[in-house]
Amino acid sequence: MADILEDMDIKQRAAVFQALDVETAAETLEETDSKIQVSLINDLNSAEASDIIEEMSLSEAADLLGDLPKAKAEGILNEMEKDIADDVKELLTHPEREAGGMMTTSYLSFRPSTTVKETLEKFRQEAADVDLVYYVYVTDDEERLLGVVTLRDLILADQSKKLEELMDERVISVKLDDKDDIIAEHFAKYAVTAIPVVDENDRMHGTIIFKNLLEVVAPQLGK
Repeated sequence: MADILEDMDIKQRAAVFQALDVETAAETLEETDSKIQVSLINDLNSAEASDIIEEMSLSEAADLLGDLPKAKAEGILNEMEKDIADDVKELLTHPEREAGGMMTTSYLSFRPSTTVKETLEKFRQEAADVDLVYYVYVTDDEERLLGVVTLRDLILADQSKKLEELMDERVISVKLDDKDDIIAEHFAKYAVTAIPVVDENDRMHGTIIFKNLLEVVAPQLGK
């Protein structure tokens, strides 16, 4: 659908896009060129645009709003649900080519004492609404990153086990202000599909999915 829209003229593109249901429009928008994203959203009023952007991944939504004129972006943010708008605003405070600007704040984290059974139950409830589902992170009460567990390990583990018994404590992470070249080196060296982002106190703020890095360092490949 994104490819089809990109091949249309401006009027046709707007007409087709506005005929899509909200979820399909959001999924399609994520896959289109950034300039076309801006054009399509500019044709909508703030309420209509907010409904679509709320369905996008947080990192994609932040990238799009960052490309819009300031007044338009603010109007859309005012129409969005407060919790989603707050998450997007946090992402917008970081430069695009730093870890904080590439990360998504939509991920799953649990306390070390959580059992596999409890984790999987929560996973089933929330997985459809988060950007990253391959890993779950283990954090303490102050959100300090303690470890990571893969979905594969969760599925294979005894359901009574606690995450602290399964987690890998050798977590590869980056700082909020780490640049794209450092992040790319980490992805290449450790062959992970996502890297958590922490502050100077190891508190977790988000995670970078490999696709998000691609969209910054190789836009023609990222989509």
